[in-house]
Amino acid sequence: MGGAASKAASKAGRKLPKRAETPSWAGVRTPHASEQPLADRRASETRTEEIDRDARDPDFLANLNRLGPVRVDHHMQTIRPKTTETKQLFKSRLESEHEASSLLPVHNRLHAASLSELLDKQKAARSAQDVERLAKQYGIDVAKLENLTRFVTSPSVQGGTAVRTVEKDGEESVMMMAVWIKPHLQK
Repeated sequence: MGGAASKAASKAGRKLPKRAETPSWAGVRTPHASEQPLADRRASETRTEEIDRDARDPDFLANLNRLGPVRVDHHMQTIRPKTTETKQLFKSRLESEHEASSLLPVHNRLHAASLSELLDKQKAARSAQDVERLAKQYGIDVAKLENLTRFVTSPSVQGGTAVRTVEKDGEESVMMMAVWIKPHLQK
């Protein structure tokens, strides 16, 4: 793949070691067979031989010196979540799970698919009675539905704005102009 000059340079210039050399620090922290397993070690109130051996580790000591002394902010306060907020959080999650598993609809609450369907049907409403009928059918207050539709709608496209393009690989894409459709209610 490469040029002849780079192949010749790589053969002549580089030598790989025949055997991996062990680094000078290898084995410093390796536990001896006489030591207890890590899980059995406990803090000691007296200085033991094991503690002295661990204290002689040069890398560990260098890292501690580089970190410097510990700075403690004595003005810090422990932050504990308020129990009432935590209880309310768990309560609302439990209610949400019950609503999701229930077969009975909950007033003024809809799943995303039902909401999208309601918004599509609401666009076709011609009178206030049609909106009231839809709101009753979906179990939502008319005032809530009207407030919601001021800010949320389902996707709609403007007719006659489709632009088809075919890519070089033969893949076709279609782009259309999105529009916000309000119901045309007769009074």
